[in-house]
Amino acid sequence: MDDGRARELLVAERKRLERAISRHMHEDDGEQSDSFFDPGNLAAKLYQDELDESLEEDLRVQLAALVRAEQRLAAGTYGLSIESGKPIMDERLEVLPTTERTAE
Repeated sequence: MDDGRARELLVAERKRLERAISRHMHEDDGEQSDSFFDPGNLAAKLYQDELDESLEEDLRVQLAALVRAEQRLAAGTYGLSIESGKPIMDERLEVLPTTERTAE
C-alpha cells in the first residue's frame, strides 16, 4: 500500500475515533434529583455509566493502536507485521488500517 493511501485511511480512522470518543465522554452534571434515589433510576444510571466507561476505554485502546500505526507510517514500516516483518495484505489494511499483524 502506498503511503498516501495509508495516510488517508489513518486520517479517516482518527476522525472516526475522535468523534466516537467525544460522544461517549462521561458527563456528570453534579445535580441530584429526587428521582435519582429511586432504585430503578439508580441502577439504570449505574449501568449506563459503566457502559460508557467501557466504550470509552475501548475507543482509547483503538486510538493507541492508531498512534502506533501513524508511527509505523512515519518510520516506513507501515503495512509490515510487527512480529514477522511480513507484508500485511492491502485488503486487510483497507478494512482495519491499524492492524499490526498478518492474518496468519
